[in-house]
Amino acid sequence: MYKKSKINICLLLLVILVIFAGCNASEKSQTEYFPTNVLLITADDLNYNSLGCYGNDIENITPNIDLLAQRGIRFSNAFVNIAVCQPSRQSILTGRYPHTNGAPGFNPIDEAVTTLQEQLNSAGYLNGILGKEIHLKPTKKFFWDYYIRQADLASGLGIGRDPDLYYSYALEFFRKSKKEGKPFFLMANSHDPHRPFADSDQERKSWGEDLPVFTRKITPEEVTVPAFLPDLPEVRLEIAEYYTSVYRLDQTVGAIMRALDDSGLGDNTMVMFLSDNGMSFPFAKSNCYLNSNKTPWIVSWPDQISEGKVDSTHFISGIDFMPTILHALHLPEVPAMDGSSFLPLLQGKSQKNRTSVFTEFHRTYAGTDYSMRCVQEGDYGYIVNFWSDGEQQMRGDASSGRTYAAMKKAATLDEDINERLDMYVYRVPEELYDFSMDPDGLNNLINDPNYMEITKRLKGLLLREMKKTHDSLSGNFEERFLEE
Repeated sequence: MYKKSKINICLLLLVILVIFAGCNASEKSQTEYFPTNVLLITADDLNYNSLGCYGNDIENITPNIDLLAQRGIRFSNAFVNIAVCQPSRQSILTGRYPHTNGAPGFNPIDEAVTTLQEQLNSAGYLNGILGKEIHLKPTKKFFWDYYIRQADLASGLGIGRDPDLYYSYALEFFRKSKKEGKPFFLMANSHDPHRPFADSDQERKSWGEDLPVFTRKITPEEVTVPAFLPDLPEVRLEIAEYYTSVYRLDQTVGAIMRALDDSGLGDNTMVMFLSDNGMSFPFAKSNCYLNSNKTPWIVSWPDQISEGKVDSTHFISGIDFMPTILHALHLPEVPAMDGSSFLPLLQGKSQKNRTSVFTEFHRTYAGTDYSMRCVQEGDYGYIVNFWSDGEQQMRGDASSGRTYAAMKKAATLDEDINERLDMYVYRVPEELYDFSMDPDGLNNLINDPNYMEITKRLKGLLLREMKKTHDSLSGNFEERFLEE
């Protein structure tokens, strides 16, 4: 009798253990079914130092982005690999340079190139995009499950610049993810502070009276004119208009983050914020200067990374975004990516060989070729302008608006401004800068004998990267700019 009871008790315990293990397995399965969500927020033509957390001294200019930085890690040496809209964004979402993903200009990537969205779709993720969708082509390669076009954001007075619309669409997407029981990737693209700037003549000429609303107007007296531009009244006014757009960008970021919190999904979401390139002014966008490619890059990931941290040691770049996301989500690596994961940096570790970054430029939206390559290592940046021949002139988005016109007018009376304008328009074949002392690239050191060894080293670095990635201009560079 005792023996039978003992057997029954053992059987009962075994059943309980099986049930308990089943519950644990169910809980584990449920946990695995909801892996980390990813929210990528991009600004359009935002300079790296336009944010409060990156040194802007305009009072309370970007409180929402500053708060995001406090909740995570801010990188001081972050770059995009090309300083123009579509190629930059396509580079970020392929982990490849524009010259290796088939889209050096405003054209679709090669069909054979794998996108981040393809990988996430295969892993069961819900992919969403708000605005700037025209800059990711071909559309079928990005597997968007939620697709809010620029035209959709133009309803009401949006035109890609209405924080309330971003809140509504973002919340709708987050709820869709929750309802369908799928993890998500959302790329939320603000159209600020791209031209035309808020409350500018250029904006009124572009859109008539149906203009986006803004709630704070930055005045010329509040701004500091960047050192790479002359401090002229019209320049100062346009910088103020730009910052009015920056403030509205911050409101959009705040609206998206509020939608994330209201959805209840914030605790399990990695958030990254960056800009596609620098501000649309001469010597910034569509070039290879520090003000062209350096970007604010903020990462927040609750309970996974430290808060309030600044990494001023390591270099990261746009081609690192895709491999980092794949690494963080425990998804397989994709062959042939040019970038590599910086997840160890998010985990507080160090990474060797993260002291340099390579950037490039090919052609403008109009199709004019301005081929440039650049390597930045530590404090120094070397730029080669293949197009500069003393005759071809630089033209592009940054040549529109008040600033360029004011520079042209002032150049007739001021020799310094005339020299500066000539440098922008015609450039020189080679440039070298010590960005620690000269972040705005005002003193070209290329012919200074004291920097010959630095120049030689940077040229060697650039050539190796060009050859490694089969850059079509590597032979041209070797022939024209390397000493025998």
